[in-house]
This record gives sequence, structure tokens and C-alpha cells, in this order.
Amino acid sequence: MLKWLWLSLLAVILDQGSKLVIDSSMRLYQSIPVLPFFNLTYVHNTGAAFSFLSEAGGWQRWFFAGLAILISAVIAVWLARLKQHETLLAMALSLVLGGAIGNLIDRLAYGYVIDFLDVYYGTWHWPAFNVADSAITLGVILMLAESFGLWHSKESDC
Repeated sequence: MLKWLWLSLLAVILDQGSKLVIDSSMRLYQSIPVLPFFNLTYVHNTGAAFSFLSEAGGWQRWFFAGLAILISAVIAVWLARLKQHETLLAMALSLVLGGAIGNLIDRLAYGYVIDFLDVYYGTWHWPAFNVADSAITLGVILMLAESFGLWHSKESDC
């Protein structure tokens, strides 16, 4: 099922391209209203999800980079071992892999991840995220859907 790696590559290209546009056209912490519940807000995240360990002093850069490399290797092996009919799982793993690589590139190049998607309601803001985070989230949702049997192929019903 390595044929699904194009989806990983697409996620990386969209992620890195969008980050380059944001980095070259916005100032750090600048916010541009787009919709009544959505801004483009340029921030740097030195931590993980929800800025976890962002104030840890620098060691987290290498910890999260190493973790991303390990997870990416495991996902690549998992993808290679999938059966032909495990399409949804292949798509899910490819999205997670692409997202992990997109954020890994940032960590290695800059020491932080560029985030810019800011969803909010009233004064409550979801932590800013990026295209890589979106790919990872969508991949996990698809994995959950597959694990609950929400997607069946004819071959898997045999």
C-alpha cells in the first residue's frame, strides 16, 4: 500500500507551502480576520500539540524531532505491510505520516513549528494549528472510522 505515499507528499507540500507564504507575508503574532470564527494568526510553537512542553528550555526540539522520525518509520513499515483492501487505513496512515514529516521539517529547520490557523468562538480560541496538524487529525479520524467498521470494502467482508 505504499502507493498511498503520494498523499503524504501532498500533505507535506501543502503544509510547507502554506507555512512559507505565512512566514514571508506576515509578522510574528500578526492576526488577519478571515471569517467571524477564523483568523490567520502567525505564531511559533516550540512544543507539541497545544504547546505542550513549549517552555521546556530547548531539549524538546530534539525530543519531538526524534519522536517524529520514530513514528514516521513505524508508519512507513505499517503502510508497507497493509493488505490491498485496507484502503481507508492506508489513506489515514499516509495523512498522519505527511503531517508528521511536515512538522518535523519545521522543527529541524527552525527549532519550532509554524502555526497560523486560528479558530475561535467569542473570546475562546482553539490553539493555533497548521496544515500538517490538520492532516494528522484527519488521519486519526479516518483510523477511528476504520476501526469502528464505518468503511467496508467488498474484500474485507469475505
